Amino acid sequence: AMGGNHTQPEFILLGITDAPWAQAPLFGLFLLIYVVALVGNTGLMILVWVAPSLHTPMYFFLTHLSLADICYSTVISPKMLTDLLFGNKTIPWAGCVTQFHLFALFVTAECHLLAAMAYDRHVAICHPLSYVTAMSPRACWQLVAWSYLVASLSALIYTGCTFGGSFCGPRRVEHFFCDASPVLRLACSDTRGSEVAIFALAAANGLGTSAVILLSYGRVLHTVLAMRSAPSRARAFHTCASHLASVSVFYGTLFFMYLQPASRHGGQDKVASVFYTVVSPMLNPFIYSLRNKEVKAVLGKCRRRMLNLY
Repeated sequence: AMGGNHTQPEFILLGITDAPWAQAPLFGLFLLIYVVALVGNTGLMILVWVAPSLHTPMYFFLTHLSLADICYSTVISPKMLTDLLFGNKTIPWAGCVTQFHLFALFVTAECHLLAAMAYDRHVAICHPLSYVTAMSPRACWQLVAWSYLVASLSALIYTGCTFGGSFCGPRRVEHFFCDASPVLRLACSDTRGSEVAIFALAAANGLGTSAVILLSYGRVLHTVLAMRSAPSRARAFHTCASHLASVSVFYGTLFFMYLQPASRHGGQDKVASVFYTVVSPMLNPFIYSLRNKEVKAVLGKCRRRMLNLY
């Protein structure tokens, strides 16, 4: 049985569905979503880069969030799209390990970046006088570096636990990418230790960052409700509402996926996975930026410049 590990087996990704009629419509839908995610996130990064008015901590974190979105949707979508188009669903062992490792890294980084952004809003609204010192460029870089450091270490542990055992028999992954629970189901060695380790680390990352987010927004809400003027109350509330919308989609599906025992996983997992791997990266640039006055102002300036050129 050990031989399977040394020959570096291939895996077969069973995909979202094997219904032949569904392949083309799904290809079209996911291609559209992926292109919008790429254009939206890249556009947002360029916009923040070129517009001095957006050189603030919030937009600094937003560019890193966009980068993480681009990276992890690119780790998943192109392979999923080619599988839908050509029906060739094999993925080599090394490809499977790499895909899962990079996916785990960028999703974990995204959790910590969302927490950093919530903390930024908390300082901005609850402690405006100390904001400039608390969120100095150095502090912002440290928060981003911390996000990637924790994510890198977590991803190494997730990957080691997922692919550390021996695999024998049919290597058919019941999913559209190499994720921990469908891969672990194929191991012929005992995976209970690995499952516990992955669950514990996912819980620490997920619950830790979501606690920071909830506490930050709890304090923000408290401060906002105490504000005298209605317009400033509405404005602060507006910003937080859009962030919380994005956060709840992302965390809701993540918790559904990773904070349940492996035996409970079923077909609805794929639907949940589509949300945070494909849909969430597309929505983020719209949720975070297009509802913000600053971004609208910069876009307006760009449009006027373009019109003047012609």
